[in-house]
Amino acid sequence: MLSDIEIAQQARLRPITEIAGKLGLKEDDIDQYGKYKAKVPLKVIQDAPSNPDARLILVTAMNPTPAGEGKTTISIGLAQALALKDKKVCLALREPSLGPVFGVKGGACGGGYSQVLPMEDINLHFTGDLHAITAANNLLAAMLDNHLYQGNELDIDPDRVLWKRCLDMNDRCLRQITVGVGGGTKGVTRADSFNITAASEIMAIVCLATGMEDLKDKLSNIAVAYSRSGRLVKAGELGATGALATLLKDTLSPNLVQTIEGVPAFVHGGPFANISHGCNTISATKAAMKFADITVTEAGFGADLGAEKFLDIKCRKAGLWPSACVIVSTVRSLKYNAGIPRDKLGEPDSSAVRTGFANLAKHIENIKSYGIPAVVAANRFLTDTEEELKVMEEECAKLGAAFAPASIFAEGGKGGLELADKVLGIMEDTKPSFAYELTDSFEEKINKVASKIYGAGSVNILPEAKEKIDAFTSQGYSDLPICIAKTQYSLSDDPKALGRPEGFTLTVRDVYLSSGAGYLVVLTGSIVTMPGLPPHPAAMDIDIDPAGEITGLF
Repeated sequence: MLSDIEIAQQARLRPITEIAGKLGLKEDDIDQYGKYKAKVPLKVIQDAPSNPDARLILVTAMNPTPAGEGKTTISIGLAQALALKDKKVCLALREPSLGPVFGVKGGACGGGYSQVLPMEDINLHFTGDLHAITAANNLLAAMLDNHLYQGNELDIDPDRVLWKRCLDMNDRCLRQITVGVGGGTKGVTRADSFNITAASEIMAIVCLATGMEDLKDKLSNIAVAYSRSGRLVKAGELGATGALATLLKDTLSPNLVQTIEGVPAFVHGGPFANISHGCNTISATKAAMKFADITVTEAGFGADLGAEKFLDIKCRKAGLWPSACVIVSTVRSLKYNAGIPRDKLGEPDSSAVRTGFANLAKHIENIKSYGIPAVVAANRFLTDTEEELKVMEEECAKLGAAFAPASIFAEGGKGGLELADKVLGIMEDTKPSFAYELTDSFEEKINKVASKIYGAGSVNILPEAKEKIDAFTSQGYSDLPICIAKTQYSLSDDPKALGRPEGFTLTVRDVYLSSGAGYLVVLTGSIVTMPGLPPHPAAMDIDIDPAGEITGLF
């Protein structure tokens, strides 16, 4: 059996000008990065007429498990299936982070015969977007520390610096560091830490910015520190806005690539959904919706994280709303949620599928609570039995959700034709229905998401977090949405609580203000913003030969 990278390397890539042509774009409309990648300038997107026939399909999933669900793979396969049905379709996906690529999760280009290409480039340096975001983030950190060293005119409290450096790599040793060690010409000594680039506020800002002026406004409003008097100091006060925006000039333009079957795909922006908002850029989604009739997009991790933030943050900001939602699941993942050991997931067990369905059921109910019709896509494995799939279909019917098995990993678009039919059959004009209102207090917003989306019985906001919430409220930020950082493995804040935990207490241990991105980050459980590497990181299996052929990348 061929690996993902072997399948990708054997695929026939079309010139990116041909892919752009499918969207009605001419060669002069794109900035080419070699033969198979391009950026579409924002002006081209902004000047294009709106498409009244555009429909948006959101792909989300149940809570991820070690068994794997294949959300991105399903997204790509669905788009390919829709193209086979002569629909003008385009994908809008996130960029991979080097952290997971070299860590444990791997890349984010799909799998099998449902991949975006060139997968090696996309998974590695691509068009340099993440590097530019890293550079901009760290320029702001350098300017802040230089301000402290050069006299500290803004009277910044070195013990209350909010801005962190970032790196697009998993490195747990950077979770807590000391900078300026030795003082003097080495700078002001203070405690610091790193985020992974995908969790940085600048990544979130790039994904939510609608243009250069909006980007500059957001960058200027980043809260970088407190003054000794307790005032929030913004990035604009450091004179950093222009330089940061200049570094991000090309990053704002969406990246255009293709699937194995030649379907256009915008791959742009890559925030994590367990820490950040987990959505690709607004500019890429809007571009896809202008140039195609159906846009297939995905949001990170399960519907409790990615879909909630996609709807309550991104759609609210962008004025978008999906016409349908695909919820990805697998027989294996349902059995895992029923407590079946990982090495036994391939053994037939219809009873366990029914028991584990409780997790999927909550996600179905959540999506329907937003007023969006849902279809469950069963990403098929060779070990799945017809009886197990029948159980899934029966349970979906009880909740009023459509159901379709999909063999898109092995068959590409052909394996997703039934899913495409189900999606086309449920699409409808929908109206926004959010989990909370912006006029709600921060405490009300947290409680509504915790109870409605997670199934929590109560919320415990620890004193330090409560103090910060009160301060941000008094400073006029109470009308912002919230971005809850939570484990992706459970509906609760306990990664070991599988299935459908109910009546639990969600503990809020800290909050911080992303005033540039425009939301309050709510930290729960033991979530960290800089991941670490596993005992055997994927980096140990990646290699390149003298001819430049890469192996071990998946």
